[in-house]
Amino acid sequence: MSKPGLDKWYAYMKSHDRTALWDLLHPDAVFESPVVHTPQRGRDITFKYLSSAEQVLGGPTFTYLGEWRNDTGAVLEFKTMIDGIEINGVDIISFDGEGRITHFKVMVRPLKAINMLHRMMGEELMKQSGATSQS
Repeated sequence: MSKPGLDKWYAYMKSHDRTALWDLLHPDAVFESPVVHTPQRGRDITFKYLSSAEQVLGGPTFTYLGEWRNDTGAVLEFKTMIDGIEINGVDIISFDGEGRITHFKVMVRPLKAINMLHRMMGEELMKQSGATSQS
């Protein structure tokens, strides 16, 4: 398991240092959203989605509940509360041999949380220059 990559992910979630996030992403990273039909390919778009998700989800109630690892990645269960809705989900992260994120998939429940996140992520992505449409 590429533990240095996972440690760097946890450090980013605590520091919110976008430079650290950029450095953690492989140039060919792929991001899969719970609300976007197609995988988002490349460091630029993956960075936009992950930094936006951190802005939307990474508030004071965000916490990781559990962690399951294998040789190339980890599944991290999380929860947070936004506008009275408890959001529960998992981050499925794959790392390369150098500890950089190559693939990041997010799954979220319940449905009303997904709907709210779809709206909030769209708003956050629009704040970032060059953001692409979510649909």
